[in-house]
Amino acid sequence: MSVLDELKKRKSVRVFEERPIDDETKEKLYTAAFEAPTAGNQMLYSIIEIQSEEKRKLLAETCDHQDWILKAPLIVVFVADHRRWCDLYKAADCTPRKPGLGDAWLAMSDANIAAQNMVVAAESLGIGSCYIGDIIEQYETVKNALCLPDEVFPACMLVFGYPTQQQIDRKKPARFHKDYIVHIDQYELMNDEKHRAFYEERAQRNGAPIVDFHAQVEAFWKRKYESAFSNEMNRSAQAYLHFFADKEK
Repeated sequence: MSVLDELKKRKSVRVFEERPIDDETKEKLYTAAFEAPTAGNQMLYSIIEIQSEEKRKLLAETCDHQDWILKAPLIVVFVADHRRWCDLYKAADCTPRKPGLGDAWLAMSDANIAAQNMVVAAESLGIGSCYIGDIIEQYETVKNALCLPDEVFPACMLVFGYPTQQQIDRKKPARFHKDYIVHIDQYELMNDEKHRAFYEERAQRNGAPIVDFHAQVEAFWKRKYESAFSNEMNRSAQAYLHFFADKEK
């Protein structure tokens, strides 16, 4: 199967077989992450594998109370990491400046690109995965639990495991049409009619035709954009980026 085929069939998996991921396979997943594109070959990230049952429970709880995470054979947290390079510079008697917001965003990109490489590699090995963006929530608790020093902060969490047959057979949700996502030369603002047309077109391909456009979009808005977990992610992001912003003043 080609990489394009793997990408097309890949979907988030939240139910796993009671089957461990052996060390040899795990090594392949890490190697795939390390081969990802990275700014200046710096690899501005670290990976924390969560084995402790206590920490697994804490992360499942702080990540929006998702107990199913505990059943995943492999849990990893990608952290954006500038501390390693700052310490390396100091080891060579350099005097590095404190990282700023630009450095933070670059490290975030490095971490997420590496994470996606790991996801694609897992798919090719028959291993399911799911991103847990909620790792950004409750920053102070997560920082303490993972012993994160200054200049290191969570980027994403991934869970891996062999999917059950039900998960394999489950239909992948349709994505938005290309014309809703791809712009040529400049960003195009769309009117209400276009937004509605693309939203309804996707719903049709998902086998869920829109009965009440306004009610359904409003329900999604309240469940995602205006949710308590979304507001907490914003608060936490401000908390851990405050360190970098302060250094730019």
